[in-house]
Amino acid sequence: MVEANLTSPREADVPREADHPRDSAIAYFGADKPLKLDAGVSLSPFQIAYKTYGTLNADRSNAVLVCHALTGDQHVANVHPVTKKSGWWETMVGPGKPIDTDRYFVICPNVVGGCMGTTGPASANPATGKPWGLEFPVITIRDMVRAQAMLLDHLGIETLFAVVGGSMGGMQVLQWAASYPQRVFSVLPIACATRHSAQNIAFHEVGRQAIMADPEWRGGRYFLEGTDPRRGLAVARMGAHITYLSDAALHRKFGRKFQDRENPSFSFDADFEVESYLRHQGSSFVDRFDANSYLYLTRAMDYFDLAADCDGVLANAFKGTPTRFCVISFTSDWLFPTAESRAIVHALNASSARVSFAEIVTDKGHDAFLLEEPELFGIVRGFLDGARKARGLVSSSLGGKS
Repeated sequence: MVEANLTSPREADVPREADHPRDSAIAYFGADKPLKLDAGVSLSPFQIAYKTYGTLNADRSNAVLVCHALTGDQHVANVHPVTKKSGWWETMVGPGKPIDTDRYFVICPNVVGGCMGTTGPASANPATGKPWGLEFPVITIRDMVRAQAMLLDHLGIETLFAVVGGSMGGMQVLQWAASYPQRVFSVLPIACATRHSAQNIAFHEVGRQAIMADPEWRGGRYFLEGTDPRRGLAVARMGAHITYLSDAALHRKFGRKFQDRENPSFSFDADFEVESYLRHQGSSFVDRFDANSYLYLTRAMDYFDLAADCDGVLANAFKGTPTRFCVISFTSDWLFPTAESRAIVHALNASSARVSFAEIVTDKGHDAFLLEEPELFGIVRGFLDGARKARGLVSSSLGGKS
């Protein structure tokens, strides 16, 4: 039986990764280059940790930005330095993969507010030398994208061939298309929406309250007080993970099977396999993620609402856009159901944008975009191939590969 280890003290890895990430490049922005936030304040100095894969061509036209989801990070296609597991999207990104690093120069940054090297609440506040904690300003999806645009400027990349991401990553993709349409040739928002539903906000609030109810949270000052709200963060992860799956997937994988026993224990141990699975998800998550970052990133998702910035008319967010869109949803995704993707498509049609749409039949739930899903791979590859030809990315600019 898998037992959840929720009592071990916080290791030094998390705060160290927050300021000095391993196996990542870092772009540093000093006081002369502040990040202006929607909260009405500026963040400076700050840094962005990122990974790159592939080679940037001579005219810098083959860059693809991959935006990670809530609990992701920049380690999209390499071994994670903390968990030692494979990259979170190695099925999608790499040589010969749908996002082919033999063709494209792939950039994946850790978002502002994250905990894997980009400035966030676990990072050191330069004014005090101590972790920001809740003194860190509240950030939004648009703030994340502004920071990513600054990263591209730092790298000398004026335009992106494509921006790709799922879930919170998909929100960033849509924000890129709305905020910087002239800098983005094509986008793939996957399993996402233009705003968070009341139900999704409610799920996030349960997770935040689980963290804040942990006595070890200490008002967000746990680094300073030498504590660690592991239990609260684990419960938040367990609850969220259920929303990433589907009833069919849970039934297929676990059903009502007991864990290492034939009969109930008549106790509150993890009798069922699904209980043991969720406990494992929670306990493994706390070793690589920061509790305050979870609060900040879920709040950023809750605040996201593209139409609110355009007098309530979503089509206005994409008015006159030259960007090509491919919107993808999954039939069993109840976190971001297909109706949300269709609303995006309708808005794009109303704004006369170039858009294609695919609903993939699967029982894997919201997390289908991270899993082995051949139809998804085919759609992504086909869309990027078409966009590549439309932009004129010929073999001579891609290292001889057509």
